[in-house]
Amino acid sequence: MSKLFSRIAGYLSNRTLMGVDKTGNRYFARTEEVDGVMKEKRWAIFKGEDDPTSIPVEWICWLNGQRKKAPTPEEMEVLEAKRERMRQNVALLKKEEEERKQKEGGTRKSTSIGKAAGPDLRSFIRQFPGSSEGDKIEEETDAAEGVRDHTKREAEKERRVPQSSEPTGSGATYQPGTWQPPT
Repeated sequence: MSKLFSRIAGYLSNRTLMGVDKTGNRYFARTEEVDGVMKEKRWAIFKGEDDPTSIPVEWICWLNGQRKKAPTPEEMEVLEAKRERMRQNVALLKKEEEERKQKEGGTRKSTSIGKAAGPDLRSFIRQFPGSSEGDKIEEETDAAEGVRDHTKREAEKERRVPQSSEPTGSGATYQPGTWQPPT
């Protein structure tokens, strides 16, 4: 019973106020000996309802031991100002995006097929000279057929010759080896 009482008294008397955030939550630390090692215990006392989502990120990092020092009020002001500027920039970007969509909405015809719209392939194909949707595929020349026959003959030769375990060639003539891990 005395251990319990001393522990409760220790929580109340041996604590150091480390700081207060803008919502009124108070943060405390206490150093105690655990198994012969001095450890720092950190905790928060909420103002009003216990809402852990009201704790700023900097204080969460301090509570979890990711920060050695508690955030200062000046640091918290600077970070809050940065967050406010970020909110304003996001709002401005959203407004510009909506204006741009409204402008495009009047000049651009939208087609919807019930699926996510893919790239416009017709406009992509028009970029290349000499190609259009109505062009027919040209017949292959005799020279192209000769090259194809030559590659077929080379492949047949390689099938007859056993592959080495080392890769050979480079670039277009690269042939992977047949190495197998030992079993």
